[in-house]
Amino acid sequence: MKKIQIPYGRGTLPLHIEEAHLQAVLIPRMHDAAPDKPEDAIVREALAHPIGTPTLPELARGKRNIVLVTSDHTRAVPSKITLPILLEQLRSGAPDAEITILVATGLHRPTTVEEQRRMFGDTIVDRERIVVSNAFREEDFVDLGTLPSGASFLLHRLAAECDLLVTEGFIEPHFFAGFSGGRKSILPGICAERTIKENHSFQAIASPFAKTGVLEQNPIHLDMTAAARRAKVQFILNLALGEKKNIIAAFAGDLEKAHNAGVDFIRRQSQCPAETGDIVITSNGGYPLDQNLYQSPKAVATAEVCCREGAVIIMCCACEDGMGGEYFEKLITMGTPEDIESYLSTISPEHTLPEQWCPQIYARILKKHTVILVTTGLDHQLVRKANMIPASTLDEALSLARARKGPDARVVVIPDGVSVLAVP
Repeated sequence: MKKIQIPYGRGTLPLHIEEAHLQAVLIPRMHDAAPDKPEDAIVREALAHPIGTPTLPELARGKRNIVLVTSDHTRAVPSKITLPILLEQLRSGAPDAEITILVATGLHRPTTVEEQRRMFGDTIVDRERIVVSNAFREEDFVDLGTLPSGASFLLHRLAAECDLLVTEGFIEPHFFAGFSGGRKSILPGICAERTIKENHSFQAIASPFAKTGVLEQNPIHLDMTAAARRAKVQFILNLALGEKKNIIAAFAGDLEKAHNAGVDFIRRQSQCPAETGDIVITSNGGYPLDQNLYQSPKAVATAEVCCREGAVIIMCCACEDGMGGEYFEKLITMGTPEDIESYLSTISPEHTLPEQWCPQIYARILKKHTVILVTTGLDHQLVRKANMIPASTLDEALSLARARKGPDARVVVIPDGVSVLAVP
């Protein structure tokens, strides 16, 4: 009997499985990384040798109004380490500049002050000017025309009107944008509701190029990059994170050149040959990305690549913050997967509903595979309404899966489905 720990909330869930039934365990190489430098030294080295730009102090020289975009409570950016260093470097070049930390929420709920203290530390919260983007407050955004797809481009006023725009984030495989990081700090991060919805339309999500690990011809990525360029992002700091959300590499400098370097690193570190199984077990890597069900299709989409026909996916998601959005809950519980997909397919890009892209991806997967959701944060009746089978423990879920696929079913385990790029 083999015991595997699956990330769940702020801890793990034990999975007990006979080795004879275990097809494979997919773990990215980055989870075994052991950097020879402290995390802050990795960041400082990247900032000292930016890719394609002058250093941050040089860029800051003479600037009066600087905006530093950071991620919200759903992302594991180690800002307690990075923000003090970024602020120090900006002030070394522009000691009198007004600096605003703009929290990129996309369409997520606002990040609370308590969450900011956990993410940034008390000193940053008490001393710095922090603004949380609210995509639904129209007066906070300025119209910058249209993007290559024809979608509207409404950018947060603070970013549009500053004279130096800097972003920080981390890079990992992303289930429809190819990879996270870089341009995503702008779109969806600090754009208005309308722009985000059009970028995530049914038609864009349905593109064969809108999938994990794909950037070329990906319509979502192309609009995101155009938005970030038009916003005049002059410098980014993007990180690669290990299994414990620790910094193992950093990439700084030009929006595209530094991001591409980070993507190349992550692709090498995260890519695994896809192993197919009758049962595929995964998670969103625990907290903070498993706070709600809305984020969970990221790992489920990875599991999908490893599924045999009619497979069972077991998804472990704590959901301590519930479903994750009013629209998501309404759409995912509105009917069968076929009903959901049929309804969403009739919605034009300009009328895209908030959060509809996650029900769309779930509908695609649920039409082909059974999903068992291991959660203690959601009412099990609600899970059933969402076309999934609820379970309270992994052992219970595995028993339910074997009842469908047989006692000798082959099992693939992807402990952190968000960090793996499974290649067929």
